[in-house]
Amino acid sequence: MASRKSPSLKSSVKSSLKSTAARAVKAPARALERATRKPPASGRTATPSRKAAPSSSALKLPELHESTTSSGLKVIAAERGPLPLVSMRLVLRAGSATDPEGKHGLADFTARLLRRGTRRLSAQQVDETVEFVGASLGVGVSEDVMSISLTTPAEHFAQMLGVLGQLVREPTFPQAEVDDARERALAQFANDLDDPSVIADRALVRALWGDHPYGHDVGGSTRTVRTFTRDDVVRFHQERMGPKVAMLVVVGAVKPERVAAAAEEAFAGWEGGPDAPPVVPPLKKIPGAGRVLVVDKPDQTQSQVRLGGPGFRMGHEDYFPATAMNIALGGGFTSRLMNEIRVNRGLTYGVSAWFDAMNAGGAYVLSTFTKTASTREIIDVAMAEIGGVREKGLKPRELADAQTYLAGLYPLRTETNESIAGSIADTRLHGLGDDWVEKFRDRLRAVTPKQVAAAAKKYCYAEPPAVVVLGRAEAVKKLLKGLGPITVVPASEYE
Repeated sequence: MASRKSPSLKSSVKSSLKSTAARAVKAPARALERATRKPPASGRTATPSRKAAPSSSALKLPELHESTTSSGLKVIAAERGPLPLVSMRLVLRAGSATDPEGKHGLADFTARLLRRGTRRLSAQQVDETVEFVGASLGVGVSEDVMSISLTTPAEHFAQMLGVLGQLVREPTFPQAEVDDARERALAQFANDLDDPSVIADRALVRALWGDHPYGHDVGGSTRTVRTFTRDDVVRFHQERMGPKVAMLVVVGAVKPERVAAAAEEAFAGWEGGPDAPPVVPPLKKIPGAGRVLVVDKPDQTQSQVRLGGPGFRMGHEDYFPATAMNIALGGGFTSRLMNEIRVNRGLTYGVSAWFDAMNAGGAYVLSTFTKTASTREIIDVAMAEIGGVREKGLKPRELADAQTYLAGLYPLRTETNESIAGSIADTRLHGLGDDWVEKFRDRLRAVTPKQVAAAAKKYCYAEPPAVVVLGRAEAVKKLLKGLGPITVVPASEYE
């Protein structure tokens, strides 16, 4: 769902990355899910062909060396050459799910301000220090984690790790920077009203999660961000961000013993934050299940359509069969949904489905758009295709193609230091096991048609999904009769 995390890490992740290199740092952070996620819901789609060439080489992470600083920060180092580069990723269990009540978006807002000045460096000096050595710095937030990523030439590793330490240990949050960040965020919310896909995504988040900690946009809303003060940011930093809920992953051309020593120097004396990660409860029932939410935007000639039902948490035993199922059903340019809705019927330029898996739960989501008159038809056709897989599973060839495609893509997960750091962070944060990368393709290829059929019966909307339609309510409401109780709200509700 594009408004909560960009495909993707969300995570669809809100970020303040400055450069192309920095933007690449955040990309692998949810690559475990990305192959099942949607392309942006726009008028065009550029999803690649499903038949990626498989890789026969073994996948294996570098040897991991673990240590703990005197402040309690866990450090994982993986030496990797030959390029003289080092990638660092500091992850904290301080995602948007930890936003205080009435202050939704505060985690993201705080993260954006971390680089806007420390006790020793002004915002301009932070930027100049990083750029002078050819490094790149990025900050992002998902529902579960806050992530600060820094890639640097190896010769400047210790200096850059020191900068990273300053950002989390001693940010100053200057009042002028807080005011500027708030005004920029509010302006962006106003601009978002012109993007129907963003508003539809936000509406679906609320329909799927309700009052659950995952039930709001990572960036919050106009109503909440308008109330943010410097005291709110300082309090969030003190109460939510600390060494005991953080982990540092360092991958690249640097010796593990040097990583441990440099981490001790950079993070010595770091205090604050909780003693244990927050516990996010599972969602018992989707609030909007079986209901239709019409988001009224009278100027629209098209409808944005979203469907959502129960999914699973990261690391769930259904991950592999469900992922393989979805690649064939809605996760690629040659999927069943794309063939039937775009190719055969010409109802849209793009449609896809994906599992949005987080630490405490997840959802199975379909996203598409069409002209107003065909709103009901596209929903009915999508539900028929999903229902067909639920009732009959996949054909053996469909499953084999999906397995070949995803197994061929997965080696990209270990191509760069940045992607390896993301893999290590993901496996540890979600309890996937250190053999997750090495055994990923074997586990995927071991999926059987019977397992896929079982996953399809569980996740392919066995119960009516939540339905969200953004468009001209006067025209679309009458088309949606029979899908469930209908509620109409203005688009401004999601600003």
